Amino acid sequence: MTSATQSAQPGHPVRPAPAVLPTLHRPVPAWGGFSLRLFALEVRRLLRNRRTVILMVVMPVALYFIASSSVGGDQDAGHGNVAAYILISMGVYGAMLATTSAEAMVAVERSRGWTRQLRLTPLTPVAYILLKACCAVVLGALSVTAVYLAGAVSGGPQMAGYLWPLTAGIALAGSLVFAALGLFLGYLLPSENVMQFLGLGVAAMAFLGGLFYPIPAGSTLDLVASFTPLYGLGHLVHAPLTGDPVQAVWVLNVLVWFAIFVLGAVWRFRADTARG
Repeated sequence: MTSATQSAQPGHPVRPAPAVLPTLHRPVPAWGGFSLRLFALEVRRLLRNRRTVILMVVMPVALYFIASSSVGGDQDAGHGNVAAYILISMGVYGAMLATTSAEAMVAVERSRGWTRQLRLTPLTPVAYILLKACCAVVLGALSVTAVYLAGAVSGGPQMAGYLWPLTAGIALAGSLVFAALGLFLGYLLPSENVMQFLGLGVAAMAFLGGLFYPIPAGSTLDLVASFTPLYGLGHLVHAPLTGDPVQAVWVLNVLVWFAIFVLGAVWRFRADTARG
């Protein structure tokens, strides 16, 4: 006599069939959750902070006029003049400041509980960092455009026409390194400290990396600067103007620091969203 028959006999209770629980499965969407709609929402949210946007645009322009008026801008510098050298430097500085500050705003998002909402979404860490980087590029482009437009209107910078978009593009592409830095620090530091740290940190990196002045090759200062995040980008963006050949150490500097900051941002994003 089978167990099923026994359960049906008088005196034997009928055993209910075990309940089959539904399996919940949420597949990860294409591109890890990155979408143009989400990108547009992030950009609009960043642009609502008008004080920060004005700071990112006005400060580099003001520094350009101050620096170009305090030195002999008409002096020759490679394929242009000193004013063009300063213009390129301020373009990089503006892109740096914009992308780093835009990404560091994630510290404010954390304090307001936005990252807790991200735990409910299938957005992957890599897709999230890509999203934030694209948003930072938009703000960086605004800053670079403002600086180069101010230079064109002033008439001080003199360089070949193709060098204007070329150097602006290098500055903007290189600023992705500092977008990753801003995101890393935004997840690493509390919201009340991150912006103060970045204000001093960006300026210190600019001076140590030789962004505002040429560092003598082979000097002790050049050796120290070669280990800073802005060393490679500063040389790469000025090379078209000065005519210096591109060196592998410059490219390696940019790639290594970019990898360090991206890995740090992914690590902190995972740690932050994993907390209960």
